[in-house]
Amino acid sequence: MEPVAHTVEARDGLALNLWERTAADAEEAVLYVHGSITCSRALFDPPVPGDDSRSWLAATADSGRTAFALDVRGYGDSERPPELDEPPEENDPPVRADLAAKDVADAYAFVREEYDAVHLVGVSWGTNTCGRFVERDAPDVRSLTQVAPVYEVPYDVEEGLAALGVDPDFGAYYYQEYETVKERQGEADDLFEAIWRTQVESNQGVDEDRYLAQTGALADYYDCGRGEPPYDAANVEVPTLVIRGSADAISVREDATTLYDELGCPDDAAEYHELAGADHYVMHGHRRRALYDVVGEFQDRVGRI
Repeated sequence: MEPVAHTVEARDGLALNLWERTAADAEEAVLYVHGSITCSRALFDPPVPGDDSRSWLAATADSGRTAFALDVRGYGDSERPPELDEPPEENDPPVRADLAAKDVADAYAFVREEYDAVHLVGVSWGTNTCGRFVERDAPDVRSLTQVAPVYEVPYDVEEGLAALGVDPDFGAYYYQEYETVKERQGEADDLFEAIWRTQVESNQGVDEDRYLAQTGALADYYDCGRGEPPYDAANVEVPTLVIRGSADAISVREDATTLYDELGCPDDAAEYHELAGADHYVMHGHRRRALYDVVGEFQDRVGRI
């Protein structure tokens, strides 16, 4: 079954795309928020032919919770900010975490119209946007999960950008090109092709060989490298799980444990977890089922606190 797309009107009138996979008789929902480069369908529900095991949304729905995944403005099938239709050098980074957090808030409000209990999951830059949303708005979320977080990055941010194959000049956006990304991936398997096709067929697509990504997420990453993340973890008082892969070169242990240690929620409502051998894209790798299970079990547990 294919996910259903909803259009959510942002508070400034821009059209946001929200994917849904519905669970039968669900009483709770999970809202997923993507990172800096890849849209929500590509990250959480890549259309690999005959292989739903790559879909975190499908796994969530199978476990009994309805799954939603937001495309922040400028990503996926959400409307593009006007800066992305102009030459990149004409504008500064257009969508920083504070603005993206407003999109998260509007998507959350849409989900709350149907579900009283909503869990929030952010990945990579999505941990910045979700953290900012929780800090600023103090929403009644059942839990927050921060996957592969970047918070107070303890290394040269240029190294992290190199790991992502990104060398932006901090105009409004930069390009991801097929051959470059394929070389970084190592091979163009069915998963790679599904993700690539999803990206270039979305509003991020330029042509068959290129898609663009806005630079606001990378500007936030630089701030994290200066010890100035977009939110203060001490103000996150909801039950929170921090989880990363042990082989993640971008979300490193020192940073993730700093985030965990600074959380403002009670000790019995916080968890830290590492998945051995998993990298930054753990939801696509060999430990993906373990990721689904750890997050689902945490959501089950906090529902009983």
